[in-house]
Amino acid sequence: MSSEKGDLDLNGAKQNTGVWLVKLPKYLAQQWAKATGRGEVGKLRIVKNQGKTEVSFTLNEELASIQDIGGKPAPSFVTAPREHPFQLQSVGGQTLTVFTESVTDKLAIEGIVVQRAECRPAASEHYMQMKRRQIEESSKPKRQSQQIEKAITTNYKPVSNHQYNIEYEKKKKDDGKRARADKQQVLDMLFSAFEKHQYYNLKDLVDITKQPVLYLKEILRDIGVYNVKGTHKNTWELRPEYRHYQGEEKNE
Repeated sequence: MSSEKGDLDLNGAKQNTGVWLVKLPKYLAQQWAKATGRGEVGKLRIVKNQGKTEVSFTLNEELASIQDIGGKPAPSFVTAPREHPFQLQSVGGQTLTVFTESVTDKLAIEGIVVQRAECRPAASEHYMQMKRRQIEESSKPKRQSQQIEKAITTNYKPVSNHQYNIEYEKKKKDDGKRARADKQQVLDMLFSAFEKHQYYNLKDLVDITKQPVLYLKEILRDIGVYNVKGTHKNTWELRPEYRHYQGEEKNE
């Protein structure tokens, strides 16, 4: 059998290995992740009581101290409940399979789920203390106002207006002041400029003609070519039929 990540290892299915699917409290999984190396996270106890199977998990004492609540450092350590009885559940006629993924992204079937269970903390003083602390932390506002005695000069200072906004407003104001001249007058200014130099960027042509940018672009499209690459990238030059530069020899 193949998957998107290559061949699927079916040895676990062939061996008919039975596994348990257990739902854990979030805090318990977080404490397990803190176990160093392959250290012991706790002990699982399975006994028969009057023909009924009873399962419970006891958390390792070293992992019972919770240093953060809800992802935030706790003001003081909270002791997690150590005893966790299992509530066993039937598979319910479903076929559930457990997969694992190796460091080489290879998928393998570890076995078939034969038992479902939910690991629940036993009602105790430690559990109630932990839940109370979780509720207190979740009810705290994410942002708080704080009165300071003097101005903080080392951090970012807000400004009333950013420099790029100022430059944009100035450019917009300058364009508004420029009145459109007659098209022929603008053409005469452009031809006169291009007799001196072959290439101009748009900013220089705006300074020479004193015309609004959009109006100047409309005229340039009729007589000029905009270079988008090469040595003279982002500059304008005249079309071949309009070119006449100083020092250029005239040919009949």
